[in-house]
Amino acid sequence: MRSPSLFWRTLWLVLLLIVASLAAWLQSYRVLERGPRAQTIAQQVVSVVNITRAALLYADPLVRSDLLAELAANEGVRIYPLEPDDKVIALPEGPLLQLMEQAVVAKLGAGTRLASDVNGIVGLWISLSIADDDYWVFISRDPIARTYGTQWIGWAAVALLLSVIGAVLITRLINRPLAQLSHASAELGSGRNPAPLPETGPVEIRTVNESFNRMVADLGKLEADRSVLLAGISHDLRTPLSRLRLELELAHLPESAHDAMVADIEQMDAIVRQFLDYARKAPQTPAHDVDLSAAVAAAIQRARIDAEPESALEVNLAPSVVVRGYPIELDRALDNLLTNAVRYGRHSENGKLHVTVSLTADPERAIVSIVDCGAGVLADQVDRLLRPFERGETARSGSTGAGLGLPIVERIARMHGGSLRLSANSPHGLRVELQLAR
Repeated sequence: MRSPSLFWRTLWLVLLLIVASLAAWLQSYRVLERGPRAQTIAQQVVSVVNITRAALLYADPLVRSDLLAELAANEGVRIYPLEPDDKVIALPEGPLLQLMEQAVVAKLGAGTRLASDVNGIVGLWISLSIADDDYWVFISRDPIARTYGTQWIGWAAVALLLSVIGAVLITRLINRPLAQLSHASAELGSGRNPAPLPETGPVEIRTVNESFNRMVADLGKLEADRSVLLAGISHDLRTPLSRLRLELELAHLPESAHDAMVADIEQMDAIVRQFLDYARKAPQTPAHDVDLSAAVAAAIQRARIDAEPESALEVNLAPSVVVRGYPIELDRALDNLLTNAVRYGRHSENGKLHVTVSLTADPERAIVSIVDCGAGVLADQVDRLLRPFERGETARSGSTGAGLGLPIVERIARMHGGSLRLSANSPHGLRVELQLAR
């Protein structure tokens, strides 16, 4: 599974911190609110008991029953005689109830009893002594019970929504500079010049962006100097090569010497052409849709593999594979790969050239595979062959080239959001895969 991005990691971390903070706050609130609430409930219970005692002691006997009926009807308070055989269930255990019970007993006297159930009737029961008689004061409306309306659901939803929106905004604000830096790095790695990063914000982000912009500027200057240098050298070499070729055609030399000198001049011209291709900057024109199937077919025709002696060519191309890119650069990459296959792809025993070209595609990428039956390369040489001016052992034995063919293809692949992969072919030979983003 793919690792989540920094944005989602930061967002989940912020949300977890918010939830943990709310949980800690609620627990702190409950602990701090428990004592005052227990005192308030105890005061209410004591007031009810004292009022009931006063009603029994000082009310006119003619209106006492009416007063008790009024308390029962409106306040849910009743008076029952306390019998020795009453079935009493004490208050359930809990910090709030314990604090409330202690406060009630402290105010009403040490002999006061509290219960939650007497003779199967559930409520709040408090014992009361008047003269030599004992009574129960029954409160049906439990003052301990806390009633909440449904409004808290709406407020909780609003608070949760605001918290999530705030977390998203904070996370975006924190990760925006890193996302910009990541995008600019990807652009630079693909061979394109990224837009300058904003040199504002916190000192750490500002320092990183300034360093990155300076690095991009230095790389651009280095690239421009290298392009000018290679282009100048290539131009200065091609002029005398052209003169040599003309003088060679006008000179009367033996055919063997003429052919050898022409081959040397063509090799030097091929090296100069590779210099020019490697020095060429990224295309200045915008990319557009390219029919890769047609481009591969055209490159196979230009390579003229069928014209090679003792050659065999297999072609498997998926139809109508379209990629976004630069046609000239793609043609150059395909020509270089097919030229390498023709040059180094002959069987080491029978000398027969066998090349297989295939094109496959899925929704994310297109893959051009070129497989030969040559000597191949060792696994430890693959990374070295993708560096400029590096050549394999086979390529050093008299073949043309300056070791820029594969680096040019690899740079074109990165320019198109893809990559170049070299691997061994079974049982022998080399498999080259040019992967391009769809």
